[in-house]
Amino acid sequence: MDELPVIKTRRKGRSLMQRMLIPSEKMVVAALRAAPPGELSDVGDIRRALAREYGADACCPVTVQRHLVQISQDGTAPFWRVVDPDRPFARRMIGGPERIRERLAGEK
Repeated sequence: MDELPVIKTRRKGRSLMQRMLIPSEKMVVAALRAAPPGELSDVGDIRRALAREYGADACCPVTVQRHLVQISQDGTAPFWRVVDPDRPFARRMIGGPERIRERLAGEK
């Protein structure tokens, strides 16, 4: 990507530090488009892949969730590939769990 990543050093536990990627929405969109169609991918795997790609130890889960909600509202990427319809977070997406199930089934 041509975008510079934002990586902040954050405390991990009492005495350790970690490099935390604060992903842009564009980074999350690219990761969603790369996820296999018709399959539910683990959002944790997406975060780990983003962190690895940009040289961080971790990727901010809160920022990724905020971007997923925004992406579901805008319809800019296939968010349904990483949002488990059986988890409470799915209710925050436009259309809720039913839309996620429909979109996943429609990609098979």
